[in-house]
Amino acid sequence: MQDIQSPDWRDDVIQDFARSELFERTFQEGMELVEETAGYLDGEGRQESKLLSRNAALAYAAESMRLTTRLMQVASWLLVQRAVREGDMAPSSACEDRYRLNAEDVLRSAETESVRAELPRGLTGLADRAERLYDRVRHLDKRMYLESRTAEPANPVLTHLDRLKSAFGG
Repeated sequence: MQDIQSPDWRDDVIQDFARSELFERTFQEGMELVEETAGYLDGEGRQESKLLSRNAALAYAAESMRLTTRLMQVASWLLVQRAVREGDMAPSSACEDRYRLNAEDVLRSAETESVRAELPRGLTGLADRAERLYDRVRHLDKRMYLESRTAEPANPVLTHLDRLKSAFGG
């Protein structure tokens, strides 16, 4: 049985994910959302923000900073995974805490929440999508890097034997 602390086991988990279709879809979605957000904030969003009340304009600024912070954290994490896939980074390096998603949530302030209804739908829609993506990537990060440190890798032979014992009352 392979040792749970073996870097080879964790390296396999990381490399398998980086080569997966799930990673490809997540990477594509993340990079497209970064581009869409940048386009919105530099164009239509800038124009819409000029039409807001003072309080709503402050909330817009806070929400747009929160949005870009989340997206940059996600993009950074995805680029690390791609570097692992392409052999530019060792999987063991990707395990370092500096490459983990920030454990602290980028939360909305109470003031932003109270005027959220006044914010342009373009901004709130992007913020909601970014939050869902961030939550998914954070879940992946936790499963791959934190839970894999404590979870025992499945041994297919032992798993099969356990199922046989259960089936035949052994």
